Amino acid sequence: MIADLDRIPEIALDWSRAGKGAALATVIETWGSAPRQCGAQMAVRSDGEMMGSVSGGCVEGAVVAEALEALEAGAPRILDYGVSDADAFAAGLACGGRIRVLVEPVGTGEGLPLALLEPLVAARAARRPAVYALRPEAWERRLLLGPGDPVWREAEAALVGDRSGFAGPWFLGVHNPPLRMAIVGAAHIAQALAPMARLAGYDVIVIDPREAFASPARFPGFRLSHDWPDAALSAYGLDGRTAVVTLTHDAKLDDPAIRTALRSGVFYLGSLGSTRTHASRVARLAAAGFDAGEIARIHGPVGADIGARAPAEIAVSILAQVTERLRRPQTRPGQGQAFDDRHDAPGPVPQGAG
Repeated sequence: MIADLDRIPEIALDWSRAGKGAALATVIETWGSAPRQCGAQMAVRSDGEMMGSVSGGCVEGAVVAEALEALEAGAPRILDYGVSDADAFAAGLACGGRIRVLVEPVGTGEGLPLALLEPLVAARAARRPAVYALRPEAWERRLLLGPGDPVWREAEAALVGDRSGFAGPWFLGVHNPPLRMAIVGAAHIAQALAPMARLAGYDVIVIDPREAFASPARFPGFRLSHDWPDAALSAYGLDGRTAVVTLTHDAKLDDPAIRTALRSGVFYLGSLGSTRTHASRVARLAAAGFDAGEIARIHGPVGADIGARAPAEIAVSILAQVTERLRRPQTRPGQGQAFDDRHDAPGPVPQGAG
């Protein structure tokens, strides 16, 4: 489930369709210690209701006032704000900066047309990466979903870098699918990793056919699946914004999940176990027909090599490695921490097809 703060285009579209009037405010440039990154958005309703943030509280009131005027005039505008050190400190920042905010009324005048916002929202619902391209000097707009547009090369680079910003005269607003993490094996490490991943912005599912392990008492508020890992991952859906972590280091559970993940486009696949366990895993995958390049996608042993020992420390090392892979996709999987096979023993594994 996507949180409301991540549903700003959807909220603006809902308000507009309901006849309540809406404007979208988007951070398009920043300098210094700006409170929000480029691409941050806020929706403003005609009665002054707002959702989202463009500055962490420093200039929201001024942006709402400008948005209401833009709605009345049916004309977009670009606002420049300098965030003082005092205002930044009040918003929890060490120092100030400058931001430029684009304000677009939705579905009226020269604003953002519904004919463009609707397919953008549809792409987001389908987890399809999209780029909203705007040339402010002429208020020219395009929705980029794939090759064929002269700006696609720059748009693709923005998607890979997960960063909105200007490319020449075009502002490229990146709309990547929300991050997700599938954790296979509801062991102690998973109990630490799941909330850490959620705080880092991941929608988390915990997969384990052992109901005593994957229980609401052990994972309160998390989505749980008791299906066999390969079936659970297939139902979940795997794509380039999904990380898969296997934590049982038991072939009966891990191997079906690993095989399914290797056949997908997940950006990260990590598996718990010692170097000995991983070597056996590699041999099994090779015998199953996976080539060396495919097997090399696995981060095994899992986690950044930070000397972690306790479950929470191991979870930190895993999330660090996941983050590095996300933000530095050009790096290659490397050797993580060789955890002893006795660590975090998985317990009895049910018999079944997998």
